[in-house]
Amino acid sequence: MTAPQQVPYDDLLRVWREADAIPAIEHAWLFDHLMPIGGDPAGPIFEGWTLLSALAAQTERLRLGLLVTSNRFRPPAMLAKMATTVDIVSGGRLDFGIGAGSRPSLPAARREYDAHGLPYLDATEAVESLGEACTIIRRLWTSAEPFDFHGNRHELTGAFSNPKPVQHPHPPILIGGRSLATLRVVAEHADIWNHTGEDLDDAVSRSAVLDRYCAEIGRDPSAIRRSIHLPVSYDDPAATRGAIGKATAAGFQHVILSLPAPFPVGVAEWVAEELIAPSV
Repeated sequence: MTAPQQVPYDDLLRVWREADAIPAIEHAWLFDHLMPIGGDPAGPIFEGWTLLSALAAQTERLRLGLLVTSNRFRPPAMLAKMATTVDIVSGGRLDFGIGAGSRPSLPAARREYDAHGLPYLDATEAVESLGEACTIIRRLWTSAEPFDFHGNRHELTGAFSNPKPVQHPHPPILIGGRSLATLRVVAEHADIWNHTGEDLDDAVSRSAVLDRYCAEIGRDPSAIRRSIHLPVSYDDPAATRGAIGKATAAGFQHVILSLPAPFPVGVAEWVAEELIAPSV
């Protein structure tokens, strides 16, 4: 994962091209913020989906996505169209990451809503909106006929999307979040669930809750791949390797390594040799 803040486009492109040539690196990610959440609050930051489309066109092999799209930023039908475009541009390599939106406890993220004239739903409304959005997006990706949707948060009339994504029946859906309400949405809609990774014990306990929610709706919990986000230390790779080992031993086999900026020359090869190879 390369957060697209406080870095120039050329550096992001360099790292993604390097990673694209290294088979040990399976997927690459951006995040979805409109103002920096780290470093200079007035520093540069790129919009995630347009940048993802550009990087999709400049790579050939990597699966790619946003960790994760804020469902508060874009109407779901528009988001479905954007994601379809990226899946087509990439030749079917999109992993569709989505979540309810930034936590109220993160003031640096909270300010971007007011700054862009975007409504900030409370947690209950945001999770309800996320569930409806997942339903709408999947139907737009798969429905051969226009449809209407009448939810508590979203209303669509004659909804239809053409072309469809390259991937069938649709791109994998990754949902990020740890709240109990979000985990119920994960159980119903996700192919991959991502935990932010700050607390492995919490990730394990929330994974067990997800198992229970899947069982309640008759879904096999193993159908949802468990994903975790881990920060990388350039100065202490052993610590990062230790975190990877603990996470994989706990059942998290989809590991996203967050690279701090600035990105050293050859960082993708360093990740493969120093972090991935010793961990598999």
